[in-house]
Amino acid sequence: MAFELPPLPYDYSALEPTINEETMKLHHDKHHKAYTDNLNAGVSEGGLEGKSIEEILGMASQVSAKVRNNGGGYWNHDFFWKIMTPGGSQPSGKLADAIAEFGGLDKLKEEFNAKGAGQFGSGWAWLIADENGKLKITSTPNQDNPLMDCVFDKGTPILGNDVWEHAYYLTYRNDRGAYLKAWWDVVNWDEAGKRFDGAKG
Repeated sequence: MAFELPPLPYDYSALEPTINEETMKLHHDKHHKAYTDNLNAGVSEGGLEGKSIEEILGMASQVSAKVRNNGGGYWNHDFFWKIMTPGGSQPSGKLADAIAEFGGLDKLKEEFNAKGAGQFGSGWAWLIADENGKLKITSTPNQDNPLMDCVFDKGTPILGNDVWEHAYYLTYRNDRGAYLKAWWDVVNWDEAGKRFDGAKG
């Protein structure tokens, strides 16, 4: 098996009340595992053994839909777990400076939430560093992400929120907006800062 399901970096219940234990168990143990298993099958079928997930995403336009969809799902969820932490944190360092240049944290949250709420159907909301190292908010459908060569807004993911219904429906039902607002309580800004520091710009 080329790729393995990464463990959660905290207990299933650690993000409560923002994300409950049942949601985390289903999301990680069922959904993320399925993406992992299907990615491995697609990699084998497509002769992509030995390539990193980032290499595969960078050539998403050239691989099968199975590899693109499940490769995105595999990477996105691994990123998602790491970009959250019990109790959350606050921006600092270069990322805090970039957020101030963007217009402040409140403005960033407002635009990010609007982008997530406006994503039709399933998908993701992203805060990325673009090719110039500037912060930008975008969204992608399904399991696409800004590392893929086939998306409109490419860049280094700094934050990403899953707006598929399975990410929030057990707690928030169909109120995606309430989920987006509550999610900031568990954002791991320390990890986001490391991603921003490592972005190419």
